[in-house]
Order: sequence, then C-alpha cells, then structure tokens
Amino acid sequence: MNVKDSILECVPNFSEGTDSEIVRKIVRAMRSDNVSLLDYSLDADHNRSVVTIAGPPEAVLESTLRGVGMAVECIDLTSQKGVHPRIGAADVIPLVPIRGISLPECAALAHQLGQEIWKRHHVPVYFYEAAALRPDRRLLEDVRNGQFEGLRKKVQQDAARRPDVGGPSLHPTAGASAVGARQLLIACNVYLSTGNVGVARSIAREIRASNGGLAGLKAMGVLVRGRAQVSMNITDFHSTPIHTVYATIKAAACRFGAQIEEVELIGLVPEAAIEPGSEWLQLATHFSPDRTLESRLETPLAWP
Repeated sequence: MNVKDSILECVPNFSEGTDSEIVRKIVRAMRSDNVSLLDYSLDADHNRSVVTIAGPPEAVLESTLRGVGMAVECIDLTSQKGVHPRIGAADVIPLVPIRGISLPECAALAHQLGQEIWKRHHVPVYFYEAAALRPDRRLLEDVRNGQFEGLRKKVQQDAARRPDVGGPSLHPTAGASAVGARQLLIACNVYLSTGNVGVARSIAREIRASNGGLAGLKAMGVLVRGRAQVSMNITDFHSTPIHTVYATIKAAACRFGAQIEEVELIGLVPEAAIEPGSEWLQLATHFSPDRTLESRLETPLAWP
C-alpha cells in the first residue's frame, strides 16, 4: 500500500440525531487539515447521524478516534432509545477503500482502529464484515442483535457475545462500537402511502438477501412520522442496482394496495449508481449532483 497516494473513506454512524449541537461537536472534534469532510447529516426519525470523511489512512484513523471520544463524552445510551438498531454511542465505523488501498488492508486498519478505541476511550469493539474475526460476526445485524440494552446483559451471561477487543462489559453509557471494512454501499429509505408498518415489515422480509430476496440487500420496516418506511442498505449496487430495488418494492407495495411516495438517499452515492431519468430518481427528495462521492472528493465541505 502506497500510503501517500491512498484514500480511505470512513463513515461513522453515531447514535444521536435529535441534538444538532452534539453532532456538530463530534464533527468539529474530527477536524483535520489532512482529512476531507465529505458529508454529515442528522436523522431525527432514527435518532442517528452519519459522517463521511476521507483522506490518507493514518489521518482518517486519528480523525475517527477523536470523533469517537467526543461521542463517548456526549452520548448516554441509558437516557435515550434507538429507533434504529444500535449498540454504541459511536455505533458503526466502517472503513471503505477508495483509491490505492485494498479491502484486506482496510480490514487490517480496522483492527488497528479497534485496538486504539479501547485503549483511548475504554469502549469495547466488535469487528464485522471483511474485518470480522469470527464467521458469526460478519453480518452487522448479528453483532447488533439485542441492541445496547440486550447486549449489555448478554455479555455477562454468554461468553460468545463478548467483544473482540476490550470488555467483557460494555462501556456503561457508550456501549460498544462495531468496526468493519466494506465496499461502498448505498443507504436508502422508501416511504409508502400507508401508515401500516406491517406492510413495510412484510416487504422488507420479502426483499432482503437474508430471506432469499435481492442480492446484497439489507432491509427493515419502520414507522416514521406516521408513514411506513422500508429502510435499506444496498451493499452491491452493481449486482442489485437501485432501479431493481425500487421496482421490487413497487410491485410488493401494490399487492398491499400501497404506492411508493418518496425515495430518500442517505449520505453520498457513487456516480455509477445514479440512473438519470429513472422513476426512483424523480421521487428522490433532497438529492442533487453534488451529493455524489466523486463530487465531494473534488470539493469537500467546510468543517463546522
């Protein structure tokens, strides 16, 4: 790996989406002259925020560690509920290869980052996806099973659920972090014309890969401001492009007498995934050409 020319992306997810000042504190703590801020957003409905940074690997790791430290200081999981599944204040920290770095190298960096999170902040770490040390921890949903409230009990009762680094107990207020390495993914929410969350849950069960649905698709059904939502991660948009996901949900919703009202893209999207003129893109709210990964790498955001 030529460190000088390498670009590593990190997309930490923090368990706070209602207090904008806390999120700004976390982002400000991550500021570095050698790291580009590509995106950050708050999702009050899921009580979650997502930050996207990129730069040389060691600089990105240091920026991330600072963000984790501020999250530990500011977020108390015992005083809030996660609508979105979560086990930690700095909940999920994926490392993504962008240029001049391989996925196995990202996995090695994830292991380094996990050790430092425990050393500096006393937050135990689970490794997932390409960084997983055990086959039963490759899937993030398996790592987060039971969420913070259930996992802090399980680690006391079941040695198989204990963290890969640190512990065995979780941090009393900041829980644990899941640190991984993966390829680019697309986070996408689809809103349906119904308030029946059972419809969204049925559709999610039908389409997700783990139930024999679409390849590389993770999905769950939730209720957001009175509307049923199918919340998804498309982990391989080359095999399963957005238009395929959209058409599958549209057909399933029709069987329940519902329609797709809105498509919401979370974070940045690779240019290769955008399909000009597609029906889903016409329904995509708050999307513009500068929300692509390539555009932000060329013109990053100003740090707050």
